[in-house]
Amino acid sequence: MSKKTKSKSTSKKQLDNEISKEQSENETSKDQADDAGQSEEITLEEQLGQMQEKADLNWDKYLRAVAELENVRKRTSRDVENARKYALEGFAREFLVVNDSLEIAANSEESNIESLQSGLKATLNLMLSTMEQFGFEVIDPHGEPFDAEYHEAMSMLPSEEVEPGSVLTVFQKGYMLNGRLLRPARVIVAADPK
Repeated sequence: MSKKTKSKSTSKKQLDNEISKEQSENETSKDQADDAGQSEEITLEEQLGQMQEKADLNWDKYLRAVAELENVRKRTSRDVENARKYALEGFAREFLVVNDSLEIAANSEESNIESLQSGLKATLNLMLSTMEQFGFEVIDPHGEPFDAEYHEAMSMLPSEEVEPGSVLTVFQKGYMLNGRLLRPARVIVAADPK
């Protein structure tokens, strides 16, 4: 159970206890008043004193409730600020692995193009798998029908290779994060060759 939940349940229990205590005091004082009313009537000053005690008790409860509400507000504000501040912590930690791989490639003294290329491809695959862990999706619509919601047409080119209205070339892949479009894919759309 979190501190917040414990605090809420504790303060709720305290409030419930105070309310039930007040109700029992009210019933007791009512019974006493009935008994006293039968034997002798309570003077106005005594009634005023009882009402003043009750008002003081209610004022104290009010102040405690306001203080508790202010504490909850401050705690919530602090939690939201921390969530905002450290939201990318897990993502950044996973991307450090990709950064390490790129640093190794950059500091490599080997000038063999094939090994550098294979290292870059391995790093790219590592980066894509890391992105997928955090809900990223790649939009690579080559050959698919053009969809203005997810694709941005750079131009149209007559082509007999694919059907008109389909994506002929992908200039830049698009990306989605948890179902929301981050960047549309930039494409060339096939036009009717006639």
